[in-house]
Amino acid sequence: MSTKPSEVLNSMDAFWNDDLATADPEIAAAISKELARQQDKIELIASENIASKAVLEATGSVFTNKYAEGYPGKRYYGGCDYADVVETLAIERAKELFGCNFANVQPNSGSQMNQAVFLALLQPGDTFMGLDLNSGGHLTHGSPVNMSGKWFNPVSYGVREGDELIDMDAVAATAREHKPKLIICGGTAYSRTWDFSAFRAIADEVGAILLCDMSHISGLVAGGAHPSPFPHCDIVTSTTHKSLRGPRSGIILWNDEKFTKPLNMAVFPGLQGGPLMHVVAAKAVAFREALTPEFKSYAHRIVENARALAASLEENGLRIVSGGTDNHSMLVDLTAKNVTGKDAEKGLDRAWLTCNKNGIPFDTRSPFITSGIRLGTPAGTTRGFGPAEFRTVGKLIAEVVDGLSKNGAEGDAQIEESVRGRVAELCAAFPVYPNA
Repeated sequence: MSTKPSEVLNSMDAFWNDDLATADPEIAAAISKELARQQDKIELIASENIASKAVLEATGSVFTNKYAEGYPGKRYYGGCDYADVVETLAIERAKELFGCNFANVQPNSGSQMNQAVFLALLQPGDTFMGLDLNSGGHLTHGSPVNMSGKWFNPVSYGVREGDELIDMDAVAATAREHKPKLIICGGTAYSRTWDFSAFRAIADEVGAILLCDMSHISGLVAGGAHPSPFPHCDIVTSTTHKSLRGPRSGIILWNDEKFTKPLNMAVFPGLQGGPLMHVVAAKAVAFREALTPEFKSYAHRIVENARALAASLEENGLRIVSGGTDNHSMLVDLTAKNVTGKDAEKGLDRAWLTCNKNGIPFDTRSPFITSGIRLGTPAGTTRGFGPAEFRTVGKLIAEVVDGLSKNGAEGDAQIEESVRGRVAELCAAFPVYPNA
């Protein structure tokens, strides 16, 4: 018995027309609650931001449906005409934004972009250098629990105990001793300016390739609020969702054509199949946004706000690792308050201030507990906060931490309730997705 066309159409009516709330109310409810969380709490996680409506629309577009293995003009699938348009725009905009000759916009994440560089340029067992995780480096820079630390021979450099800054003389000495094939500069919890020219001189001396992972600072670099790793670095990687304020994803940038084939081959077919074209489209949108004068102003305000927040925290009795910040982030040392990062994260979340626990240099506590928290200003700056608002945020954080210091992990309920009220006022004055 054959099915009539009308019956097929009727059976597909819900597929084509039901919204999420109708099709899957459980997921719809979780998304609704997540929207409310972002609207009602102040986001202080340094690696998070708030993307534009346009970026969200591209990420949820019909490019979700398109498989596009290969690169523009050289696809393994048909029907890639508009995928080529989107990816080409993303590439050209990335090159313009960061002043480089080549870009690969296909990596699905920060981890995969760095894995691609390793796959392209290193052999298993090769030696490379990166900032130690305990000094603010990233898992993919040589942590023993990560592929980078399991498949290769990582040699770490760190910060000085006295001022908690990177000791470039020590970096040079370590490089001379171990002769790494690759040196990584850039980190995930280092709040000071990176001296790319000094790293270049060291790399040249020992014959190493120089990679900058600028995931955290790429928005600042794009806006001229931090020095660019170009022309000093051979290869630059970055996520696109932190200070750059795009979708969650990664990119690889370089200038010398000799890296083009190995890097592109490492991404596809080396590590990935077809790129997430809906995310590539969203990256293109974010790069266009970042090319505007408004974004340059935004990038400088991120740094201004970070300095205001750090100053406020210090004025209210909390120590900032390295004594301050030059970028979007800071580490807060809670040792003197006898408060763990784990308890601070939970207490601040109860007060509607979202952050993450984080180890500090030479931390004696485990990564699951930590002696510090990491704070950042990109999301709050996107909301419209200025220095005055961040000075208030610093005071609120200090109040919650003082409650934890006096009462232990449960904190002070009255203080946290009071802080929630003031957070609600700030959030109401600077709404997120007000028409959602």
